[in-house]
Amino acid sequence: MIWNEQYETMDREQLQALQASRLQQTVARVYERVPFYRELFDRHKVKPGDIKRLEDVCKLPFTTKEALRDNYPFNLFAVPMKKVVRLHASSGTTGKPTVVGYSRQDIETWAEIVARLVTAAGVTDEDVAQISFGYGLFTGAFGLHYGLEKAGATVIPSSTGNTEKQIMLMQDFGTTVLIGTPTYALHIAEVASGMGIDPKSLGLKVGLFGSESWTESMRSELERIWGLFATDNYGLSEIMGPGVAGECRERKGMHVSEDHFLIEVIDPETGEPLPPGQEGELVITSLTKEALPIIRYRTRDITIMDTEPCRCGRTSARICKVSGRTDDMLIVSGVNVFPSQIEDVLLRIEGVAPHYQIIVTKRGYLDALEIQVEMTDQSFTGNWRDLEELERKVRGSLHTVLAISPKVKLLEPRSLERSLGKAKRVIDLRK
Repeated sequence: MIWNEQYETMDREQLQALQASRLQQTVARVYERVPFYRELFDRHKVKPGDIKRLEDVCKLPFTTKEALRDNYPFNLFAVPMKKVVRLHASSGTTGKPTVVGYSRQDIETWAEIVARLVTAAGVTDEDVAQISFGYGLFTGAFGLHYGLEKAGATVIPSSTGNTEKQIMLMQDFGTTVLIGTPTYALHIAEVASGMGIDPKSLGLKVGLFGSESWTESMRSELERIWGLFATDNYGLSEIMGPGVAGECRERKGMHVSEDHFLIEVIDPETGEPLPPGQEGELVITSLTKEALPIIRYRTRDITIMDTEPCRCGRTSARICKVSGRTDDMLIVSGVNVFPSQIEDVLLRIEGVAPHYQIIVTKRGYLDALEIQVEMTDQSFTGNWRDLEELERKVRGSLHTVLAISPKVKLLEPRSLERSLGKAKRVIDLRK
């Protein structure tokens, strides 16, 4: 089933003509309304009038996450605040989050592209969808919520946590679709089994999973345990949120809503565009976003683009599962975590030394983050209350910035191994 035949099955020549027109409009609008882009374009000696064809997008400079951080909170907005009806935010590389805004039309567009995504996965107006993402500044829950409603599904906004209650809701409300991170879905199944409930007996049909990387092996495990059809989807707050791309029932890549997003795959070293079929870094330009239009955003995600028509009937380009990143960002329980964030917090706290290690593991199916940090000679008093207070202070400061609560382990001075080269700050034991 296809939600929007007009755009999802559009002839590629017609689609590219539409993209070119929308690209020209977007470039002209940001040059006129966003001082950052006007200065950036002038610095690279490019004007809106230089963008005559779709291929001319390569003349435009890239936008990076640092641009959103440096223009915090609203300096990249292309509309006045009275036109912004929603604000979301995601973790940035410092204590300040990356802020994104939406006009009323943006919210409608968001619901539209998510309706396409969930329909491609097999969700219909007969389904009851339980959203186990956290509601709040994170875009995942709200983005999928309104798209599922637009597609006609009944939505249960259960949010995260309280896992036994999640299971009760599945039983009592007749949940047929589960939305969340794949690791939390596995954890729910584990808790259900511990309660003497076979996850398959709960009757789930479709799982819409995302916000963290997951393998085909995990997909197989999810389907084996739950007896559902598991699909992947892709999105990022800076561009829109969930809905940028998602799998259909063929599961041969994630279909991109190309009438709203222009995608490129580039060589991450040179910035040169790569043809379909070659692996590189995904770059996205928003074509219809009103409040926060973004030009050539470097996602840092590594993928492959496929422009061949899909057997499902959609003609939109697809992207493969993200295979890695070009930066050091970690995704822990669906939350973006940068080592530089943690370092920035630790260096501001009196009593801890600039020697630390970040360890990511699994507790059952859930991610666990532990920060090991050395104390200074002065703070290493041996007094239990002093240690407890310092640990509380470190943990609270990290929670404020990361929006998750890591385990903090205070170490004796000079106990972490020293390196003559680049320090190994991150140990990811999840793979």
